[in-house]
Amino acid sequence: MSSLNIKIFADGADYDQITQLAKNTQVRGFTTNPTLMRKAGVSDYAEFAHRVLGVITDRPISFEVFADDLSGMIAQGREIASWGRNANVKIPVTNTEGKFCGPVIKELADAGIVVNVTALMTPNQVKKVAACLDPEVPSIISVFAGRVADTGRDPIPLMKECLENLKSNPKAELLWASPRELLNIFQADAIGCHIITATNDVIAKLALVGKDLDEYSLETVKMFRKDAVSAGYSIKLRDAAA
Repeated sequence: MSSLNIKIFADGADYDQITQLAKNTQVRGFTTNPTLMRKAGVSDYAEFAHRVLGVITDRPISFEVFADDLSGMIAQGREIASWGRNANVKIPVTNTEGKFCGPVIKELADAGIVVNVTALMTPNQVKKVAACLDPEVPSIISVFAGRVADTGRDPIPLMKECLENLKSNPKAELLWASPRELLNIFQADAIGCHIITATNDVIAKLALVGKDLDEYSLETVKMFRKDAVSAGYSIKLRDAAA
């Protein structure tokens, strides 16, 4: 892992997992979204955010607006930013009607707020977002490479183009979002992505990096044998002489 330049951000909304991951020095930041919060059983958005910010004080953590009108997004974004110096504001690239959220991005960035623009999937979207950013204010552009791959497309050429579209803004970081496996961390690092999100199960696999494959093979065989024995499986063999 020491050879990787990319920053790993933990993606999730389980409070206990977040507090555990806060102890992991390989985790450089955190991201959440309303869907993850709902799945984790969060009922009070602001209370949860304040509780997490009480634990995560030394690394950025993104909280997403959920208003659908642009003025509402701006108001929520300003409020979220006030919760802590490390609270980044997630803004969707469009609202649910497909209206570009450029005015929201620009107003918040011009106010010195670190925005994390999310749910992007095309280089053209990245180009439009980049034009709204303040080049003096750090920002994150989250492109959902994993979802792009889900459509049968290779996300690597697309992500390379996204990086090119951000070259004019050195404080804007490209985030590879929704990775599906540990390999994606190395793929994202190889092309120069700045950040990648990872769920708890992917982060746990970091311990496997560089593992001896013969040893891993034997461990797998032992696992199959142990589970078969534990389950009490048996196969009645026919008499070979019959």
